[in-house]
Amino acid sequence: MDKLLRVLLVVFAVLMISVPIGLLASGTAYGEWSTGELKQLVGFVPSGLDSMSNLWHAPFPDYSLPGLPNTFFGLSLGYYVSAMVGVAICVGAFILIGKVITRYTAKNNE
Repeated sequence: MDKLLRVLLVVFAVLMISVPIGLLASGTAYGEWSTGELKQLVGFVPSGLDSMSNLWHAPFPDYSLPGLPNTFFGLSLGYYVSAMVGVAICVGAFILIGKVITRYTAKNNE
């Protein structure tokens, strides 16, 4: 394993371990507001955002896993699972993009 890949894996590991730090903060995370919270903060909700707000529903709403208690441990586990799923999706997307670019480059260099 080359040095850059090792460093990237360590950075990902540190970021994933530090994920539950957000549970110690008060309020909601920046940009994770519901339309109700946005209206309360800003005074209005843009019509495009309001019309599309029901288009996507998170697989783990509020980072909670079904069946786990609403304690620091239960929420931390939800954060970890969300982080692992997010990293897996990103890694999978990068691998797929890399394969497409490699095939495209190889095909054009023939």
